[in-house]
Amino acid sequence: MARWADLVAANPGLAAKGRALLYRTGSGEAILATVRGDGPPRLHPIAIEQIDDGLYAFILPSGKLTDLEEDGRYALHAYPDADVPHEFAVRGRARPVDDETRARIAGGWPFDVGSAPAFEFLIDEALLGERDSRDDWPPRYTAWRPAR
Repeated sequence: MARWADLVAANPGLAAKGRALLYRTGSGEAILATVRGDGPPRLHPIAIEQIDDGLYAFILPSGKLTDLEEDGRYALHAYPDADVPHEFAVRGRARPVDDETRARIAGGWPFDVGSAPAFEFLIDEALLGERDSRDDWPPRYTAWRPAR
């Protein structure tokens, strides 16, 4: 698994376009898919932030928190723009952060995080799909995976 900084170092263009899509409304937003055991996937809108070398989210008490604590597997997809529907997705495993990291990232968070735990989203794969308009199909895909 890789951190956000590894994606930036290996493929800065993909990382920059992905970050722009996550922040296209001005704040980091995405759809998070989580799984647990043999249960069905869950989908959740979340606030996401790329801070320093990592990709982070505070997760409020919910099914998604339980999923991340018990399993950790995730897929994250930026909200698409209907006029220029580029896609950006990452998948991998989320890990809880230590208290020092939590305090550091909470300081710049766009809302009061209360006592919610924070997770870093480690990346097993990043995928960018680009289209010039909603009528263009299929997208031009660029994928990145960390070296194993």
